[in-house]
Amino acid sequence: MRQRIIVCPIIENNGEYLLCKMADDRGVFPGQWALSGGGIELGETIEEALRREIKEELGEALLITRITPWTFRDDIRVKHYQDGTKEEIYMIYLIFDCISANREITFNEEFQEIAWVSPTELGALDLNEATRITFKQKGLLL
Repeated sequence: MRQRIIVCPIIENNGEYLLCKMADDRGVFPGQWALSGGGIELGETIEEALRREIKEELGEALLITRITPWTFRDDIRVKHYQDGTKEEIYMIYLIFDCISANREITFNEEFQEIAWVSPTELGALDLNEATRITFKQKGLLL
């Protein structure tokens, strides 16, 4: 089983959180709402990986003004690939509270939609299990 260390930003702007709806045909949680993030590459620091993932997935214009380490967690997930294959991966999540100064997003092909969501709206979305656990730990979901 492959192991991945995942950096995961919880991006907040004016009391709302950035969520991304995953593409239907790939990823660990196809078609569900999730936090952005991804794996640390060889030779990167944790912060370099976090900033790279934000730029790759959400564009150059999103301005992150504060990054604060929050917590970590691990689990085993099945990743789905575009060709229909699947892979079981042991994932270690490093989760960060991030503040953005703007909402200028240009998302990539990993996502089909993005939304800024207030805490009261979180429960109405089809959040993936990892994102739901994260927001419960933050006290934003029951």
